Amino acid sequence: MPSLTNRQAIKPARSDWVSELKSTLWLGWPLILTNLAQTILTATDLALIGRLGADSLASAALAASLYHAVMIFCLGVVSAVIPLIASIMGARPHSVRDVRSTVRHGFWSAGLICIPVWLLLWNADSVLIMLGQQPDMARRSLEFMHTLQWALFPFLGYIVLRSFLNAMESPIWTLAVACIAIAFNALAAWCLIFGNFGFPALGLAGAGLASFCSSLLMFGGLVVVVCHHRRFRRYRLFGRLYELDINRLRQLWQLGLPIGATMAFETTIFYAAVVMMGLIGQTALAAHAIAMQIASIGFMVPLGFGQAATIRVGRAYGAGDAAGIARAGWSAYALGVGFMVITASLMLFSPTLLIGLFIDIGNPENAEVVRLGVGFLALAALFQLADGAQVVCAGMLRGIHDTRVPMMLAALGYWGIGLPLGAALAFAAGLGGSGVWLGLAAGLGTVAVLMTRRWMLRERAIGIP
Repeated sequence: MPSLTNRQAIKPARSDWVSELKSTLWLGWPLILTNLAQTILTATDLALIGRLGADSLASAALAASLYHAVMIFCLGVVSAVIPLIASIMGARPHSVRDVRSTVRHGFWSAGLICIPVWLLLWNADSVLIMLGQQPDMARRSLEFMHTLQWALFPFLGYIVLRSFLNAMESPIWTLAVACIAIAFNALAAWCLIFGNFGFPALGLAGAGLASFCSSLLMFGGLVVVVCHHRRFRRYRLFGRLYELDINRLRQLWQLGLPIGATMAFETTIFYAAVVMMGLIGQTALAAHAIAMQIASIGFMVPLGFGQAATIRVGRAYGAGDAAGIARAGWSAYALGVGFMVITASLMLFSPTLLIGLFIDIGNPENAEVVRLGVGFLALAALFQLADGAQVVCAGMLRGIHDTRVPMMLAALGYWGIGLPLGAALAFAAGLGGSGVWLGLAAGLGTVAVLMTRRWMLRERAIGIP
């Protein structure tokens, strides 16, 4: 751990806090929009596949859910590049060799993790059947998966380069490339799914192929940026790619594996909630999907501030600036949780307005979905603050290279408390969908409290005034 300076019990000037808030906000907004852009990419594919019919959409949704689950874990592993580069730049702002080595081993990690994941996804039908899905639907999902799965490596390569650019506090380039990819993906999917503009009509396979091409485009776009931009080309990120430093690789995986596991714990509990809602009934599942989509869009904002926290805290950590760590962490925390106050208020006081964005609330056939959705949004408002707090805290702790304990806290909160409590309230206590949401709120609240306490303990341990 870097030796921390600025330990004197001197209260930081108000201007320092204002400056940090501005820096975090300026860094955070492109990260937020990039997260939203990547959400739109997936939504575009499913929207177009839906025109093939309900069976095709259901099969694609199964494949996409499994792919997303393993992709989130892989993304977490390689995203350890961010705190590593941030701390390097904080300690040695003009370092080139260490930054290049970290990026190189990010690429190595992406390649190594793809091999077993590709084998798993190639046999996705067996996995889905083992998880209780209908065999016919599981086998049809392979049409999508067998082209989609190859998008993983270029996507992880994009994540490595995105991590480099974010750590260099230049996220605008990743946002620009993601926006271009949205338009390209929509056009490619439209051509390859339905056979427009002379392309073959490949159906589900075409949707996966479009995603693969879009991932190649995102990776290639960032390759052009880092190789030709005057500020970044001096790092020569693709030089000596064949060199492997086992110690550097071990350092990245020691930091990245817990990040991936933490993200997987959080993602999979929401998938488990979908499964439980499906057991309750189709109407409850529809209302849950709407409420969760609304909550997920709001979540992109604190997620972006959490990513900004990793960078800002990591730079202060590398510089040994204890007071800077405090300002960076709490500034991101205030922005992320503060935004969630706004979303929680909207969910409580204007639920039908939000639900009306996804369904015709004036149609009597949708009355029960709207009624359930209003109740679910009221419960979702309970965990908005907790959801914002836990994701920003996770980012703050990654900045000081603290990932193992947060992983255990996430496992306890999500799978030790949230999932069993939600199942008990939904089925044993007879609360139905409301019980599932109360369980989610309890799990997120537990993780938020434990993560915040962990940050406060680490803050004191490193001598922040």
